[in-house]
Amino acid sequence: MTTSGTTTFDLPFTDAIEEAFERAGHESRSGYDMRTARRSINLLFADWANRGVNLWTIEERTQALTESDGEYTLGTDVVDVIEQVVKLVGSSPEARYNMTRVSITTHATRTNPTTTGRPTEVWYDRAQAAPVAHIWPLPDATGSYTLYYWVLRRLDDAGVYTNTADVPFRFLPAFISGLAFMIAEKKRQDDPNLIARLEERYDKDWARAAEEDRERATLSIVPRSSSYRVA
Repeated sequence: MTTSGTTTFDLPFTDAIEEAFERAGHESRSGYDMRTARRSINLLFADWANRGVNLWTIEERTQALTESDGEYTLGTDVVDVIEQVVKLVGSSPEARYNMTRVSITTHATRTNPTTTGRPTEVWYDRAQAAPVAHIWPLPDATGSYTLYYWVLRRLDDAGVYTNTADVPFRFLPAFISGLAFMIAEKKRQDDPNLIARLEERYDKDWARAAEEDRERATLSIVPRSSSYRVA
């Protein structure tokens, strides 16, 4: 048996759009068809940001903290923050301390919002332009702190037609199915059954890919004895 010996298959947007149009039972014939498909690709990626944790978009980032400054604007490509710790710079050995993510209610009702010390809590204001981290207590003058946080970033925009999608190969079936569904919604309104079938195929392909794209770490749940109340 002879195989190619390569594992580099991918689809430039030109091929992906052609495949999606074929599934939608419509032929791409004009520059406008390409433009409307590229617009659908960007909207599809926005939909994916709402569908769950896309593991390939997790990135570790850092933010140096300034004395008595409790607000820090994060990157404009940040969808959400999934974990955070604070590091005491210059400590030996290096020390990282967990930080608790709190709600706006907790942050807004603090009776001592200007307290300084080692930051232990953070509220993320998911503003339209970029998320803003509000940390508490405010960094004190006894040491220098760095916030380490892990984000879900936005998928890269489609860009030029010769680009490929910012997705691993495992998600190509879901990508094509989603694009075909969105194209059919615009081009095949005469066939609602086709649109429904393509939507169902998209949901199935997405669910299959998302099920594979998950953490496989061992989960351990240990009760905290300090929270028990003895009568």
